[in-house]
Amino acid sequence: MTKFVRFLQLAIALILMMGMMASDVAAQELKDVPREKTLIVDIDGKEVRNADLFNPLVIGVALNQGAHQAMWEPLFILNYETGAIEPWLGESFTANETLDVWTLKIRDGVKWADGEAFNADDVVYSIQVRLDNAPELRDSPAMAEWVESVTKVDDLTVEFKLKKPNPRFQLDYFSVKIWGSVIIVPEHIFKDQDPLTFKFNDPEKGWPFGTGPYKLASWSETEFVWDRVDNYWGTDVFGLPAPERLIWRVGATEEIRVAAAANNELDSLTDITLGAYEALKAQNPNWIAWKAELPYVWLDPCARGFLFNTEAPPWDDPEMRWALNYAIDRNEIVAVAYEGSTIVSRSIFVEYGGLQPYIEAIQPLYEEFPLFEYNPDKTAEILAAKGYAKNADGFWEKDGKVLTVSIQVHEGFIEKRRIAQVLVEQFQRIGIDANIQVLAGGTWSDNRQFGDFETQMAWEACGSINEPWASMDYFNVSWYLPKGERASANTGRWNTENAKAYSEIVDQIGSLPLGDPQIKDLVVEAFRYWLPELPMIPITQARKLVPFNTTYWTNWPTETNNYNHPANWWNSFHYILHRIEPAQ
Repeated sequence: MTKFVRFLQLAIALILMMGMMASDVAAQELKDVPREKTLIVDIDGKEVRNADLFNPLVIGVALNQGAHQAMWEPLFILNYETGAIEPWLGESFTANETLDVWTLKIRDGVKWADGEAFNADDVVYSIQVRLDNAPELRDSPAMAEWVESVTKVDDLTVEFKLKKPNPRFQLDYFSVKIWGSVIIVPEHIFKDQDPLTFKFNDPEKGWPFGTGPYKLASWSETEFVWDRVDNYWGTDVFGLPAPERLIWRVGATEEIRVAAAANNELDSLTDITLGAYEALKAQNPNWIAWKAELPYVWLDPCARGFLFNTEAPPWDDPEMRWALNYAIDRNEIVAVAYEGSTIVSRSIFVEYGGLQPYIEAIQPLYEEFPLFEYNPDKTAEILAAKGYAKNADGFWEKDGKVLTVSIQVHEGFIEKRRIAQVLVEQFQRIGIDANIQVLAGGTWSDNRQFGDFETQMAWEACGSINEPWASMDYFNVSWYLPKGERASANTGRWNTENAKAYSEIVDQIGSLPLGDPQIKDLVVEAFRYWLPELPMIPITQARKLVPFNTTYWTNWPTETNNYNHPANWWNSFHYILHRIEPAQ
C-alpha cells in the first residue's frame, strides 16, 4: 500500500467521522463558540457505551467523556506532585483517635447548577443509597465494606461511623487518588428516583447537572459537548475556567487521532505511542508532553499486570502460572510494546518515591521466588512434569489437547494491546498456543468482574500511591465472589489457604496508621504467601504519553510546570481546567 493511499484512507475516515459528529451536534442546536475559546479532548476507543446515561450511581456509566472532568466535582483532590490532599467541595475530613469515626466539613457556598445548595443532605443520601443498594451501585461494595452509618450533623457537617478502623478512608474514596472518587449526587433530584434505572438525562428539566462549571449541551456515542456555566458557584474560589466550551470526542484509531491533532482539531490526546508522538511533533511543533525530552511520558499509578482467573484450569494450578511467568521476557516487552519508554516493574507497585521502601524490602524474596527470571527452559520443565509434550506442530499438548492461553484486552488501551501482542508471540515461541481477544471496554470490564476470562491484561494492583495497603488489598479474600457474581476486587478469584494467610496480614496493615514502621515487615511477610501462588504477574510500569496542544491553550501541566499530573480522563482534570490559559 502506498503512502498516498494510506493517507487518503485516513483522510476519508477523518472526514466521515467529523461529518457524523457535526450532524449530531447540529441537530441539538448548539450556540456558536469560536475555536479559540473551545477545548477539545479525545476519548480513546470506538464509542461511548450507554452514551445517554448520566446517573453516576449506575455501574457501567461513562464518566470520562467530560462528566467527571467538568460536571461532577470531587470533595478533595490529591496533588500527586506535592502529596497534599487539597480541598474542593469539602473543606476538611478528619478522623478520631481510633480511626473509626470520620467527620466531613463541607465548603460553605457550594451550589448545584440549578441553584440549590450543596449540603450534608446530598452527602448523606449519596452514601446511604449505596449502602441500601450494595453491591448494585457504583462504589457501593466499598461503602458497604466500611461504613456502618452516615449522619447529618448540620447543613455543612457529616459524620461517618465505620465498621472498623480505616486510616485511608478519605485518601482512598474521596480524594481522586486514582481516576475518580465517590461522586455526590443532588439529593433533591435523586430521592424520588430509582437509583438503578434513573438516567438523569432530560434537557427540558435541565438534566444532567452537577456543581461543576460546565453543563451538557449535546451528546452522541462519539461526541460530548459541555458549555460553561457562567454563574458557577466557585468563581470566587477557583476562578471561572477560560474555555467557554469543552468537547470530548471519540478518536477511533491512533492514526485518526494523530491526524486530527496535527490539524489542531484536538487540544489534548489521552495516550499515544512514542512513534505517533514524534510524528505529531514533526507535523505540528506546538504539541508538548509531560517530559520535554525522551521518553516524554508520565508514570501512571496503575502498573500493568497479567491477571489470571485462578479458578480457570489449567491456570488454577500455581505451577502453571509460574510456567507462563518464566516464558515472559519483560525487557522485550519494554523494547517492542513501549519502544523503550518505560521500565520493568519490580513489584506490583508503581515506582513512586513513597513506595520505594516497600519495593526495596521485598527484593530479597526474589532469590527464593525468581519472579523476574526469563527462563523458557524452566517453562518446559514444568510443562513436562505436568504431563505435556510437544506435538508435531511444536505446541505443548496433553491428552490430545493443545495448551492454549487466551488474553482478554480492553480495546481502548493501546498500551495493553501492545503488551498482549508481545506476550502472544513469546508464548507461541515456546509452544503455547496463545491468542488475544480485543473486547469493547464494557465487555472487558464485565468479564473481569464476573470472572468470565482465563487471563487479562489488567491493572489489578492499582491503588497504592504512597503506601502499600490499597494495591495489596485488591487480592484480599474478603472481596472474593464466585464466578457469575460481580466482584469489585480480587477479580482473579484467589481464595486459597495462602490467600487467606496473605489477607490476614493485609488486614493488619490496613488497621495501622499511614507510615507506621511495622508496615514494611508485614509487607514482606504477606508476599511470602503471594509469590508462591502468583495470582497476577507484574509486567511493566504504566507510562502515559499525554500530549497537549499549545496552539489555543497554554499552562498545561508538565514536569517543569508540575502543579499536578496530566491525566485528562481523571476526575482531577478540574484542577487543570482552572489553570489553562488562552494562547492569545
